[in-house]
Amino acid sequence: MSIMLGQSRAIQSARALLRRYAGCDVQVLIEGETGTGKELAAREIHYTSARRDRPFVPVNCGAIPDSLIENELFGHDRGAFTDAKAAQPGLVDHAQGGTLFLDEVDSLSDKGQVTLLRFLQDNQYRPVGGGAPRISDARIIAATNAGLERQVAAGRFRRDLHYRLNALYVRLPPLRERDDDVLLLARHFLEAAAARVGGPARQWGDDALSALRAYAWPGNVRELENIVLRAYVGGDGPRIGVAELQAAEPAFAGTESAPRRRANEPDLRFSAAKLHAIRTFERDYLTRLMEQASGNISAAARLSGTERRQLGKLLLKHGIETKQFRPR
Repeated sequence: MSIMLGQSRAIQSARALLRRYAGCDVQVLIEGETGTGKELAAREIHYTSARRDRPFVPVNCGAIPDSLIENELFGHDRGAFTDAKAAQPGLVDHAQGGTLFLDEVDSLSDKGQVTLLRFLQDNQYRPVGGGAPRISDARIIAATNAGLERQVAAGRFRRDLHYRLNALYVRLPPLRERDDDVLLLARHFLEAAAARVGGPARQWGDDALSALRAYAWPGNVRELENIVLRAYVGGDGPRIGVAELQAAEPAFAGTESAPRRRANEPDLRFSAAKLHAIRTFERDYLTRLMEQASGNISAAARLSGTERRQLGKLLLKHGIETKQFRPR
């Protein structure tokens, strides 16, 4: 089983909660920004619990069509509809005795929320076209990057469903709050990249480590892993420096080589401070823009006077998902 790596107090506190929750057989809500490792956290709960030998079934709620929500979750009996020539179990059936992980739970429509709420009230469900109700023994772990309390306040998510999902709660810290975990993870991912492509071992240059530490990481651990892989593949020598980082991620452009900072010394280098300020401004501006445009990229492009394609690239760069801003 993969575990969440990190030595910072922030991630160790979160992992301590995950281990404690493993022994409490009730619903868990995991919140965190895109790329913080919410599914990995859910797996850590599952595989350290008494359910470890039963299935872990991940579900992307945003990928389930509204018209098929009941069929996907609860399955159907033979003859339930025209093409139902045989009974088919749903995701709840597959997760019996194990864990059903509902990722992006905030993306459920009103109908989907009602369907899930009804199921969570007594763990009973009926397959589409079925007769007698069935009982589920699956544990529910839900995750979101939207902040369900804000979604409830905005009228986009049912408060009663929020209460059901939020029996136990954990927030995963973003990478920018995890001190030098960036460097630990960067070294780990560099070793993993070498193993993945069957290439030679490489090391980070001091200039690259300084740049990695100064970066804001809007895409969190997932962004770090991708950038490390690109930097490794794009490098030739035994060490990876700022040049390889700049080729892997344009946001590192302008970063210069500099001596390693002493512990607890603030990074006041102009290039690093400028890079951080630009990233912070862009993310804050895009968040406000998408809130004003209710998640409509075309409308946001008109409001900001930018091309829709360019705006889409900026949203992707900062890991901002537009669905969280759309009215329900």
